[in-house]
Amino acid sequence: MLKDLIGQFPSVVRFYDQIKGKPPRTRFNLQQLEEYIHQHEAELASIPTQPSKGKRVTIFATLHYWIEQAAIIGLVLNKKGFDVTLAYLAYSNWEKPISKFDLIRQDLYAGRVLAKLDPYIKSVSLLNDAYSKPLKQDEIIQLTASYDTMYTLQVEDFDPSLALYQLRLERNARAAGAIRAYFKENHPDTVLIPNGLVTELAVAFQVAQKAGYKPVTYEFNDQREQIWISQSDVVMNQNTDELWKSRGDQPLPNEALQEIQAFEFARSSAQKYGKGTRNWQDVGRVGAEKQKKELGLDERPFVLLATNVLGDSLTLGRNIFTQSMAEWIAQTVKFYARHPEAQLVVRIHPGERLMKGPSSMDVISRELSDLPENIRVIGPLEKVNTYDLMESADLGLVYTTTVGLEMAMRGVPVIVAGKTHYRGKGFTFDPDSYEEFFAMNTRQLEKPKKLTDEQIELAWRYSYLFFFAYPRPFPWRLMKFWEDLKEWDLTRVLSVEGEKAFGNIFDHLAGEPLDWKKL
Repeated sequence: MLKDLIGQFPSVVRFYDQIKGKPPRTRFNLQQLEEYIHQHEAELASIPTQPSKGKRVTIFATLHYWIEQAAIIGLVLNKKGFDVTLAYLAYSNWEKPISKFDLIRQDLYAGRVLAKLDPYIKSVSLLNDAYSKPLKQDEIIQLTASYDTMYTLQVEDFDPSLALYQLRLERNARAAGAIRAYFKENHPDTVLIPNGLVTELAVAFQVAQKAGYKPVTYEFNDQREQIWISQSDVVMNQNTDELWKSRGDQPLPNEALQEIQAFEFARSSAQKYGKGTRNWQDVGRVGAEKQKKELGLDERPFVLLATNVLGDSLTLGRNIFTQSMAEWIAQTVKFYARHPEAQLVVRIHPGERLMKGPSSMDVISRELSDLPENIRVIGPLEKVNTYDLMESADLGLVYTTTVGLEMAMRGVPVIVAGKTHYRGKGFTFDPDSYEEFFAMNTRQLEKPKKLTDEQIELAWRYSYLFFFAYPRPFPWRLMKFWEDLKEWDLTRVLSVEGEKAFGNIFDHLAGEPLDWKKL
């Protein structure tokens, strides 16, 4: 209560912060960045700066870990000749309220740390009074707040009166007003935003796009030293259209084919691949026939439905003819309950065991309290290798998961219900309505057939481009950032060796166009 009271008088908070002389005791922690600047002050000064490219880049960031990484990326861009500004919101958490007292102190603390980079990059607090007028809660703010709520709670439906949703509405409205005011005062050539799908990062993307910019967004996959990057789209949409347009008609050379075969073998065999950070399966393979027998499947057509995690970032905004993935799952199991001539196996995403939200299993049990004998649900904790299921499936049903792509590589016809990156590439069935979706299922049950050799070859070609060409080389991850920075320090990244390892990725982050034909 005292903090709330004092927070109404910013000058008092500033005086207190000055007297205290220490960072606030909250989760907002820039200690590693501060130590890095102090320890590498001489090194930063000694790294030569390339001639000015005459291009102004603004990086938007919020939360201490994104701000730290944005600062280091900004240093590299500065040394490469770009004029860099880091515009930030000093929040420590996107899902919990913060007292104005703590927020002011976090903002002052961030300003002190980032001011030490003034010789190289400018920093602007979007909590500054000059940017303090929130926008009205328009469609952008409401949609982003919905995504934030679904992502946080791992749900696809929620009560708008939830405190979390109301918090996200307020925060996003304030962020939208601040970012719009920033653009009115400043006119960067490029806007760089991590993620771009949820929280204030999504607001920054939407406001920048509305202001006429083509924002660059980036995110990380499961491989070390790789990044996804998108210019003018949200990177989490995984838009591969330009890549496919540029290189989709090129047959795979033997070396590329061997690479994607080794990659698939590792994924299916519960092994890591390359610089991967996780296994894609928890258990090794037992063989398709043995797996069918263990599941009690017979000779009727076998349909495999592979789910995503509810509320996952790869499902948000991916609806085409459905209200949600959960609705699609419910409608599909009801359809197959009426079709005992086929067997439906629902593979719940193993990632659910790490999540705190409801399970897709709950969706199914609400629709069918007693499962008919032709429907089998494999829970996230069951030790079943999904690739054994793929091998014997007659039909695949997916929302956005890459399981659909990998089934097509094995000749299995796949019906795609959500807006996934491989939809419309020539090797999947892509309905635009429930009527089309169920008609496709019915036709496949009546006259089952595999994909053509040409379609299978297309799936392999696309898979190689998605897994090996779409990710671009990049030196650091987010969650292991300081560990990676020890291996690839700024001097090494900016050296001839670094240029060879990572190419022009920093130029692309600064808005230099990607030419997928040459990458």
